[in-house]
Amino acid sequence: MSSERIWAVIPAAGIGSRMNSDTPKQYLKIAEKTILEHSINCFLEHSKIYKVVVALHPEDTYWEELPFKNNPRVITTTGGKERVDSVLAGLKVIQETESSQHDWVMVHDAARPCLKAEQIDDLIHAKDSSPEGAILAIGVTDTVKLANKKQTIEKTIDRDTIWLAQTPQFFPVDSLKRSIESALEKGEWVTDEASAMELSGHHPSLVIGSRKNIKITEQEDLFLASLWLSRH
Repeated sequence: MSSERIWAVIPAAGIGSRMNSDTPKQYLKIAEKTILEHSINCFLEHSKIYKVVVALHPEDTYWEELPFKNNPRVITTTGGKERVDSVLAGLKVIQETESSQHDWVMVHDAARPCLKAEQIDDLIHAKDSSPEGAILAIGVTDTVKLANKKQTIEKTIDRDTIWLAQTPQFFPVDSLKRSIESALEKGEWVTDEASAMELSGHHPSLVIGSRKNIKITEQEDLFLASLWLSRH
């Protein structure tokens, strides 16, 4: 067994309230598979990914219907109220099972089913020059405005400095876990894994992602994702 392994953690305990659906969005279907299946398979089909940890809602009734029950590379755990709690639960599972101090982890949104192997490769390649970690992100193309509380424009921001974070976000397991725990202890706001690392003084790298790697949050996103997946 290699002394350095790459895990994936997928927080999937959310309910997707903005989708206006009785079914959590990660269990809606695209091309006969749930969104979550597509997201998990992105990692299972990649030769460099060791195992996938999925954090589920404590009252999840959908998971048992998916074809992962007997897959030795898929581990489940109970997620928390917030996304960060589910990520932390996944990291704890890694450390409590067989993790070494050299292991890295890719944290990926359950509702990003269009991730491609090339993007995973790009993150892995970035590790050599980015020991503090890296995330997929895309630059903005529209003009960016800073608004005030009255929803009027304060100023225009240089868009060359603005990036939209995506997932996976790729970090050393131990370092990410410590950073998240430190932020939560201090009551700091953790919006993604990179923000927790930043709060601990780290400077993760940006790896150019793809606009096709969309996060499904609204009904129209399902249509776009189905287009991209049909062309894989």
